[in-house]
Amino acid sequence: MKQIITILVIIGFCLNLPVHTEEVSKTGTTAAGFLSIDVGARAVAMGGAFVSMADDASAMYWNPAGIARFTQPQANFTHMRWIADITQNYMGFALPLKQSGTIGINATFMTTDQMERTTVYNPMGTGEMFSVGSYAFGLCYGVNLTDRFSVGLNVKLIHEKIYHSTANGLAFDVGTLFTTRLHGLKIGMSISNYGTKMQMSGQDMLVQVDVDKSVSGNNSNINAYLATDKFDLPMLFRVGISMDVLQGAGNSHLNLSVDALHPNDDTESINSGLEYVYNDMFAIRGGYHALFARDSETGFSLGSGVKINLLGNFIVNIDYAYMDFGMLDYIQMVTLSLQM
Repeated sequence: MKQIITILVIIGFCLNLPVHTEEVSKTGTTAAGFLSIDVGARAVAMGGAFVSMADDASAMYWNPAGIARFTQPQANFTHMRWIADITQNYMGFALPLKQSGTIGINATFMTTDQMERTTVYNPMGTGEMFSVGSYAFGLCYGVNLTDRFSVGLNVKLIHEKIYHSTANGLAFDVGTLFTTRLHGLKIGMSISNYGTKMQMSGQDMLVQVDVDKSVSGNNSNINAYLATDKFDLPMLFRVGISMDVLQGAGNSHLNLSVDALHPNDDTESINSGLEYVYNDMFAIRGGYHALFARDSETGFSLGSGVKINLLGNFIVNIDYAYMDFGMLDYIQMVTLSLQM
């Protein structure tokens, strides 16, 4: 009865999530925005509704508790061409430690091509080239507290760089995963990117100023540093439910999933998705991102996947995702997963 009440409360929360109508939101007010970009073609194809389904090495992004249930080492490699010619790659590896839980490492790289520097006096370019990069490196641990309840923690170092300026930060991701007795219904929750503020500093902040223009004959080229603000990380709370409604009937599985999201730099929203798997080999997926979010350009997503069993326990999964991005066109993502 307690499980049923808990499930009903979560479902009610998901279905009645309030839509904020305030004139000013906090969109774009945090640092390290790349941490909010979803990883894993399977999850993206399902509309980002993955916090309760996290069962591959991308779980370290979605819900660290997911790796606690691994019985074999798993690796995940994701490549995505983001908007504006930005490239993002994710890599994760998790290793079960028998009775001591599962440990994992992960890394996210967002980079751009070389760009020519421009200034107020040289709007057409100075001939000097520069690049931009954002990186996160994480260490994850997940453990099963019972046969149905798992917890996980991911600690990550964050580094952002543009030209000669950098910013660094430390963040924590915490997650839980619970499998109920109600036809295998799963409940997942996670808090992502809880950590320090980030502040840009470096050589680019060095300027020369005249400290008092009303005084004649003084030094007008005094070295000074610009003071930049400190910004919060894009913290995000997720709660979601999922279920295989076919319960493996015949050779088919149909996973339905819903996530409710509460970010600190945007309005609340809901992600929803489904996945049909045939013969534990072929998968077709679909979903919708950011339902009820205000001014969102993301929308529906589609994808597919194939599972190949090689040399006994060596399994290869290849997944593809397409996501509509409104006025910004679309993005595509490919993921290669290995299970050994």
